[in-house]
Amino acid sequence: MKSKIAYLAFFIIFPFCFINAQEKEQETVFPTPIGYVNDFESLYTKEQVEELEKLITDFENETTNEIAIITIDNIGGYTDFYEYALDLSKKWGVGKADKNNGLIIIFSKTLRKVRINTGTGTQQVISDEFCKKLIDSYLIPNFKANKYYEGSRETLLALFEAWK
Repeated sequence: MKSKIAYLAFFIIFPFCFINAQEKEQETVFPTPIGYVNDFESLYTKEQVEELEKLITDFENETTNEIAIITIDNIGGYTDFYEYALDLSKKWGVGKADKNNGLIIIFSKTLRKVRINTGTGTQQVISDEFCKKLIDSYLIPNFKANKYYEGSRETLLALFEAWK
């Protein structure tokens, strides 16, 4: 009897969980990518965007690995920054589909959040622990001093070194 109730409860509750996730994604209109550097919070100068774009483009030409930097001021209908970053990564599809070699650096000055997401192929070289080290060593210290370009650039250079 208990298993029938659990079974019935699962099929009643599960669809609502799925609908909620779909509604959240439909409520949130993800920004359209404009390049490798997507500064929707206007934290970089035009020259800084160009320099970061050049660094990433040169790296991609050498390795085929793709990196996107995204700054945002809100996460739409989401309540969790990590979930938003993951769904945005999937939506944008950074990296080559056959290699899954993408990585995004997403942060928000307004929300005081930062995340580095890696593609499946990227995870073989760039671990979550390494991403946390980059965040703790380069991004957060520079961001606390309002040095968004410096933190982003130093993080990219460390990534390039590890991900050749």
